Amino acid sequence: MSTLHRLPGVRVTDHVVTVPLVHGDPADPRTIQVLAREVVTATRAGDVLPLLLFLQGGPGGRSPRPLGAEGWVGTALERYRVVLLDQRGTGRSTPVTAATMAALAADRAPAEATAAQAEYLAHFRADAIVADAEAVRAQVFGGRTWSTLGQSYGGFLTLAYLSRHPEALDACLVTGGLASLRPDAAALYTNTWARTRGKNAGFRARHPEDVALLARVADVLDAGTTTLPNGDVVSTRRLQSLGMDLGMKQGADRIHWLLDDAFLPDGSPDSDERLSDAFLAGLEAATGFRSNPMYAVLHESIYASGDDVRPWAAHATMPDDFAPDARPLQFTGEMILPWMFEEMAELRPFRAATEALHARTEWPELYDVERLASNEVPVVAAVYHDDMFVPADLSLATAGTVGNVRTWITNEHEHDGLRVGGTLTHLLALLDEGL
Repeated sequence: MSTLHRLPGVRVTDHVVTVPLVHGDPADPRTIQVLAREVVTATRAGDVLPLLLFLQGGPGGRSPRPLGAEGWVGTALERYRVVLLDQRGTGRSTPVTAATMAALAADRAPAEATAAQAEYLAHFRADAIVADAEAVRAQVFGGRTWSTLGQSYGGFLTLAYLSRHPEALDACLVTGGLASLRPDAAALYTNTWARTRGKNAGFRARHPEDVALLARVADVLDAGTTTLPNGDVVSTRRLQSLGMDLGMKQGADRIHWLLDDAFLPDGSPDSDERLSDAFLAGLEAATGFRSNPMYAVLHESIYASGDDVRPWAAHATMPDDFAPDARPLQFTGEMILPWMFEEMAELRPFRAATEALHARTEWPELYDVERLASNEVPVVAAVYHDDMFVPADLSLATAGTVGNVRTWITNEHEHDGLRVGGTLTHLLALLDEGL
């Protein structure tokens, strides 16, 4: 099924493809739908152009919704038809929601319901997403080869794609997402906690006046009586989770201006030690998962490969100086922690199933290390020297292991370099040099 949209300067065609929930098991009748959006400039809509599949970051993030030939999409459209894939479980690709969890639990005893929910969620990882992409390539594009652009988690997907179907790929571009080929979540989070500490130090140096303000906000939250607009009681540790934004180019400044609105000015009719409505609305929006619960649910599962799995690795490796009663109060980073499934209304329906996923000790292998070592598909990757999410040293170790990889190491950009900088232009030039 296809639907055409006309936007300023571009034509967008939605393709909906039905795929198995469990690829490779013809005995399992369950299916889901996957949406792939084909974007092309209006003036070249009839031309035969190379294809570029965008692999979104996440997990649990839907593809961008194009408004025209703008940003990195505009850059890509100068030479490609761009395919924006809503990864399974997100956007319009059979989204996984609280209602999904309720349906899976219906008419089942609690333990059986949890097992059914966890089994379903286990089919939304990189291997399944790659198989979905192959179904789209075959059914929509007649089996034509394509290039990929993987942002963050999209780089993990790229490595999984190269492990399984290198024959489908003309070239691969990666921005901030060269994953370790032998994932060790505990080692990763030990590394990223240290990097997050460094980002906190940078925040304090940039906005020293916010140290006392942050502590003052935490003192109010510690009373346990402050609620967000959605009714959740908000804790200091939720305040700390604002630190995910420290990994972005302007994140420190966004956090600063949010804190700037925390209290009403002196002399206001309601200027006691109560947090402002504007601040609480901003805090809820910046730290919640209402639009992407799968990000939290699957976050550590994207590192699970084989039988070397450590449950709740971010929580297990959290240093003492990130405790909510430590001072100076430090922001946490991308870490997904158990308390989130207790305190956030949108995550509570996923709590039991997520615990079951974290308790699982064996997973399919994510990457074919031997095949990747002999890879011949051109790969160009932006490695952000100061990346808080995907440590540069681990990315470079992978680049040295996978065949035919060229890297651009830069401290000009943070993890959002694709969105806010000229990263794609640089990578395309690097790709052209190597061809």
